[in-house]
Amino acid sequence: MKKRNTYIILMLVIVLAVFAGLFAYPNYFNTGVDNLNKNLHLKAPHFPARPFQLGLDLKGGTHLLYEADLAKVAGGDRSSSMQGLRDVIERRINMFGVKEPVVQVQEKGDTYRLVVELAGVNDPAQAIKMIGETPFLEFKEQRPQAETDQILAKQKEVKEKGEANYQEVENWQIAFEDPYFISTQLTGQYLKRADVGSDSTTYKPLIQLQFNDEGAKMFEELTAKNVGKPIAIYIDNVMLSSPNVQEKISGGAAQITGNFTPSEAKELVRSLNAGALPVPIELVSQETIGPSLGAVSLQKSLQAGLIGFLAIIVFMIAFYRLPGVLASLALGIYVALVLALFKLIPITLTLAGIGGFILSIGMAVDANVLIFARLREELALGKSFTLSVSEGFRRAWPSIRDGNLTTLIVAIILFSFGSSFVKGFAMALSVGILLSMFSAITITRTFLKTFEGTRAEKWKWLWK
Repeated sequence: MKKRNTYIILMLVIVLAVFAGLFAYPNYFNTGVDNLNKNLHLKAPHFPARPFQLGLDLKGGTHLLYEADLAKVAGGDRSSSMQGLRDVIERRINMFGVKEPVVQVQEKGDTYRLVVELAGVNDPAQAIKMIGETPFLEFKEQRPQAETDQILAKQKEVKEKGEANYQEVENWQIAFEDPYFISTQLTGQYLKRADVGSDSTTYKPLIQLQFNDEGAKMFEELTAKNVGKPIAIYIDNVMLSSPNVQEKISGGAAQITGNFTPSEAKELVRSLNAGALPVPIELVSQETIGPSLGAVSLQKSLQAGLIGFLAIIVFMIAFYRLPGVLASLALGIYVALVLALFKLIPITLTLAGIGGFILSIGMAVDANVLIFARLREELALGKSFTLSVSEGFRRAWPSIRDGNLTTLIVAIILFSFGSSFVKGFAMALSVGILLSMFSAITITRTFLKTFEGTRAEKWKWLWK
């Protein structure tokens, strides 16, 4: 029964490895499918091809550094203001379709800076335009239905005319207005601050708004004429929320209730404060990394990884014989699984991230070395192959566990406090470590157990 379970696990490992390998690199398989379809007139499908997500240093792009002017912001509000500014700028960049932008806040003493990295964007002027100026927050009231119908009808006319001829439509400018809400004089400059609160009855998160004296008067007038209607809150022309007005609100204090999660409430508050508290940003430096430089770096790093991988295989086979062959197979499966996981999550691969991945390969080999060293010791004591495998793994596991966990803790610390490239290294290393433990304990062990009860276990020269 135990032998049957071993074979079942072995088949599952092989199937998983095949799918992971095809997902990581489907080119050869798809080329073979094309040849079969051409020669045999079949319609076999391709394996889905999904590219790796490459970082700024490998794909090329733009690195921008902004310095924020927080002279008008109270000291206790500066960190939250910068986080809100970061959220808004990241949202702006995403609207332009840039994948995996890196937007980070750097704080050093009284200096606050914003780092923006845009992979694939090689025009600094385009990147600067994406980021724009300080976020603009405004409160809008609902349009009359007649105006809404008119704008929607005009939008339909413009769409029918097409992009080249839409100006032939009479009063085509109307089509580009918001069909549902109209701007008011109440903007972010009248909002003192926003905070996350809690409903005293349901304990659900809510948003607390506090306007200044002038804003309180405007807000009172706005709520008085919109009782029972929504007031929409926009930042950079993107709606954040549209709560209904239940009654006229005086005094400049208001609440927004709803089914917010704690994280949603915090994000909304950060965005509101980013628009309410003026945080001018000034471009300090810009750097463009060409895609050719990134391609050369990627090619060299892959060559270094391949040479290192082959050197490890040669060493393992020469020193450990058959267990070395099994470890090499397990290592190949491990590489396929990690690369597939990098695509699946996806993880943005930087040059530092590839370095972390290569380091994790060394950790995976280290686990196999510990196992095989213990296995040799048990066999040298005259124990049976089955007992030696069991004892070898049992005695090696504490060292494997402690070594990998301490490295994982360091990787988590690097990810929590490091810059973007350090985060890429830490993430790749963390994923690699977790899978390396699975590779050593499950895959290598399964390979060794398949030889239990066979003639090969009696050939001592293969194992010692």
